[in-house]
Amino acid sequence: MPRYRRQFTGSTYFFTLVAYRRRTIFCTPILRTALRDAIHTVRLTRPFVIDAWVLMPDHMHCIWTLPEGDQDYSMRWAEIKRYVTSACRDRLHDPGLLTRASRQRRESTIWQQRFWEHQIRDAFDMEKHVDYIHFNPVKHGQVLRVGEWPYSTFHRYVRDGVYSPDWAGTPEIAEVWLE
Repeated sequence: MPRYRRQFTGSTYFFTLVAYRRRTIFCTPILRTALRDAIHTVRLTRPFVIDAWVLMPDHMHCIWTLPEGDQDYSMRWAEIKRYVTSACRDRLHDPGLLTRASRQRRESTIWQQRFWEHQIRDAFDMEKHVDYIHFNPVKHGQVLRVGEWPYSTFHRYVRDGVYSPDWAGTPEIAEVWLE
C-alpha cells in the first residue's frame, strides 16, 4: 500500500453523500458539471483542499482538508447541494418521489438530507480512507479495475506517483478487498 506523507494542519474529513432514494443520477453529465461548478464557486469564499474523491452512480465519497481552525464543512456542503439542486432542478427533480410533507418543505429529489462524516485521525486513517475511496467502483461492480472508473481522483494519484496504474488491479488483490 502507498504511504501518504502529509501534515495534518487543518481538519481533514471523509464524507459520504447519497442520492435521494439511491437514484442513479450522480454520474450524469448535468450533475457532474453542476457539482464541479458548485465546488469551484464555494471554494472561492470557503476554501478547502480535495484530497480524494469518487463519484458513484448513487453516492459519493470524498476527503477534504479545511484551513487551519476552520471546521465548517456543513455550510460548504449546504452551499454545494443548493447550487447543484438549482442547476439540475429542471432535469433531475422528480416531484413524484416526494411525500406530501416533503413537498411542503420543498425538498429536493437529488440529495438525501444528511451526509456522513468522519474526521481523519492520522496518516494510517488517511491511507485507509483514500484506498477505500479509490477501490469503491470495483467494490460496487462498476468496473473490474480501479483505473477503469473515470470519476475518481485515482488518476491524479497515479499521475503523482502515489499509485501504480494497476493498483489493486489483480483478481487476488480484489478478493482481499472484497472479503
